[in-house]
Amino acid sequence: MVFNSLTFLIFFSLFLPTYFLLRGRWRMWLCLVASYIFYGWWDVRFLSLVLFTTTLDYSLGVLIDATDDARKRRRLLLVSVASNLTFLGFFKYFNFFADSFATMLRGGGVEVGWHTLHIILPIGISFYTFQSMSYTIDVYKKEIKPERDFFRFATFVALFPQLVAGPIVRARHFLPQFQEDKKFEWRRIEEGTAQILWGFFKKVAIADSLAPFVDQVFAAPQAFGSLHLIIGVIFYSFQIYCDFSGYSNIACGIAQMMGFDFPWNFRTPYFSRNFSEFWTRWHISLSSWLRDYLYIPLGGNKGGKFMTYRNNMLTMLIGGLWHGANWTFVFWGFLHGLYLIVQRLTGRSFGKVLAFLRMPKILRGAIDISLVYFFTCFAWIFFRASSFGVAADMLRGIGSFDGLSWSAVSNKFQVIQGFVSIALLLTAEITHQFFNWQQLTVRQPVFRIAAFAVVFWLIEIFGSFNADSFIYFQF
Repeated sequence: MVFNSLTFLIFFSLFLPTYFLLRGRWRMWLCLVASYIFYGWWDVRFLSLVLFTTTLDYSLGVLIDATDDARKRRRLLLVSVASNLTFLGFFKYFNFFADSFATMLRGGGVEVGWHTLHIILPIGISFYTFQSMSYTIDVYKKEIKPERDFFRFATFVALFPQLVAGPIVRARHFLPQFQEDKKFEWRRIEEGTAQILWGFFKKVAIADSLAPFVDQVFAAPQAFGSLHLIIGVIFYSFQIYCDFSGYSNIACGIAQMMGFDFPWNFRTPYFSRNFSEFWTRWHISLSSWLRDYLYIPLGGNKGGKFMTYRNNMLTMLIGGLWHGANWTFVFWGFLHGLYLIVQRLTGRSFGKVLAFLRMPKILRGAIDISLVYFFTCFAWIFFRASSFGVAADMLRGIGSFDGLSWSAVSNKFQVIQGFVSIALLLTAEITHQFFNWQQLTVRQPVFRIAAFAVVFWLIEIFGSFNADSFIYFQF
């Protein structure tokens, strides 16, 4: 079940009024059953994985808290981490590593007859696995007390707005919100509606309308000239941003209506002035998870420059692998690790050069933002490409400077429409720095009606209504 489908519209229109009619345990049961229906709509068999993860980490959380024996606590934590990563690794990476190992053997002259398994990737397994695993880690570190109510914990793991594509919600932030029944608040309904509408605009009007052009470019890059390929890369950068941030907006809006507060997952990442800032703006729930549960335990920025660079690179490589079973994702992570290292090595020198040139602050900011966006797009080529061969074809085509004229671009109307929709998005994001549009829509009834009408109209004009799945479902 996807948010941008008639099925979900019917599902949620039945769920929300029932949710506010019920109280206490009945409401929690409704949330849990509705979440399992939502997830089981794809394949009911995969509910067993959600139940296994839930039962395992609930039990281990209680057991870890019940003992002060440091060795026993570590063993119990290891069971949680190893079990979660084993299931994640099997379903997501078994064939990937099996094929890679077979290829390596063939490269050494050893022929192997290798048969991969027909494994279906459970939707959202990376998200709910990380969410549940962080709970046991926090209990082990004594940062939170274990949840004693199994059904409350099960609802925390499976709550449908964030179950399949995040944001990754921390137990310390979310479990306390279950302690009392949420009251119906018209203010939250309005704020949630604003978030949902904006999310649908990003997803349906921008991401889905850019998708056909992007798919065509990356399917056969040899068939197009440089300008066409460059436009394809730019369109993909906004497709993936609007697809994922649009999902997050919808998820946060639904949670807002229910009375819950989800962490913000995106904050205008393409306005970042360096790559450290980019990772505080892009997929914030994942980047903060990797920081707290991987980068810092590895040593963070302690232990000298080399160890800091090593920790940066390892974190980004694993972050790349988290996104999918393909070496192109790992290379995407490598590039971002490299960017962070180069930034640490040259950041001060580059700043001194710009200061020496006495460049106006606004121009310096524009240069910083442009450079970060350029290198981000370069990395997106590998993220989107199905293989290194496709990525190489894209780079060769762009670097050939053949077909740089507007006349060489096909589907001109589609290109113009795409850039208009991107311009509308950027205008809204830039002006949001000066006017809080969400507060205006809530506080000013006239403005709210006008804003909602405009967004509906833009979705109708630019939208692609084919109920495409969200890109991050595959991760």
